[in-house]
Amino acid sequence: MLESGASMALMSMTGFARIAGAGFGYRWTWELRSVNGKGLDIRLRLPAGFDQLDQAVRERAGAMLSRGSVQIGLSLQREASATALRVNEDLLASILDLVRRIEGTVPAAPPTLDGILAIRGVLETVEVEDDPQTAAALGERLMADLEIALGEMVAARAREGAAIGAVLMARMDEIDRLRSEAEAAPARKPEAIRRRLAEQVATLLDASSSFDPDRLHQEAILLATKADIREELDRLQTHVAAARVLLSEGGAVGRKLDFLAQEFNRETNTLCSKANDRSLTAIGLDMKAAVDQLREQVQNLE
Repeated sequence: MLESGASMALMSMTGFARIAGAGFGYRWTWELRSVNGKGLDIRLRLPAGFDQLDQAVRERAGAMLSRGSVQIGLSLQREASATALRVNEDLLASILDLVRRIEGTVPAAPPTLDGILAIRGVLETVEVEDDPQTAAALGERLMADLEIALGEMVAARAREGAAIGAVLMARMDEIDRLRSEAEAAPARKPEAIRRRLAEQVATLLDASSSFDPDRLHQEAILLATKADIREELDRLQTHVAAARVLLSEGGAVGRKLDFLAQEFNRETNTLCSKANDRSLTAIGLDMKAAVDQLREQVQNLE
């Protein structure tokens, strides 16, 4: 159990594990693969005669995994042939009945036992079934090895999750750095905004001399509002802080980070549309590239 305040590992949805074992006259291999998925989708491939493990395997995998498309396969072979001969009673009865009916009507020696048994189909080779105790012990051993395989796959997903987490933290740092650059951009200073507004108002006056003062005032307010990216910068700062908290806490935070990535994308698009200077546009485009990388990596997290 985690202590209060302890963080959990970030988990990727991609992993692989392979475990081989032997016992009770069998050799087996568990092979597990997982890739990205919206939820937890477990697909099993069990050998004939072992369908009774289906529910137990699903429950154990579901207890250790939260998301991902997971393929679990078990291959199993007997170490030595475990077969026995069995008499086909129905066929033997038919043959003996036929012998009795034609006995004395055909000048021939009576059939011998080895001759009757040599008739095709009288003797059959069948697989020997395990006794209930052996079958139960084998099932427990198979589930124990599955537990080991699941643990290895979870560890692999945790290692990749840690690598993804480092990449995402770097993207957070980059987005925050670009946000600070936009905050300090000369184009956002009041005098720069006033100068640009004056230029745009002059353009409007040149286009028409019939502008009344009220209309001109409204246009100036509209231009000033469009140039203000204060709200977008504040939201980006909030989203960066929230993403860093989620990455630090770890666990199954993929869906939450995916939502934040969409919010990052929305604010970045708005910032680019409001940019009133080439420098701000360049910052917005760099931020958009970082957000796109963020969204791509977040898709891999559980």
